[in-house]
Amino acid sequence: MARKIAIALLIEDRPVLSSLQFALAVDGFDARDGSSQGGLASAAALVIDQGYRGDGLAWLGTLRAGGSFVPAILLATNPTPRLRARARETGAALIEKPLRFHELRAAIDAALCDQKAA
Repeated sequence: MARKIAIALLIEDRPVLSSLQFALAVDGFDARDGSSQGGLASAAALVIDQGYRGDGLAWLGTLRAGGSFVPAILLATNPTPRLRARARETGAALIEKPLRFHELRAAIDAALCDQKAA
């Protein structure tokens, strides 16, 4: 059996986290809570809510500064031009909420494709 691709979800809203875990699992991914012990280990991509730990993008910046360049997708409501610029600076794709699953799936596919090409 082929190994499922791991996607780490960094989302503090438990109902949203559960919904995304379910939807991604149905699509064949190993969608895991990235905040749990070992949740980031071997993740092929990260999905981060802007509200994660107060500032999801700052948290991603800390990961980047530590040498992690796993593809990332930022979920944000009404992103400002400054937030959009910060997302670009960290190499994160930005998806506006309300979230449409097909947009998230397309962003994950693009991130994984870019990762393979690198």
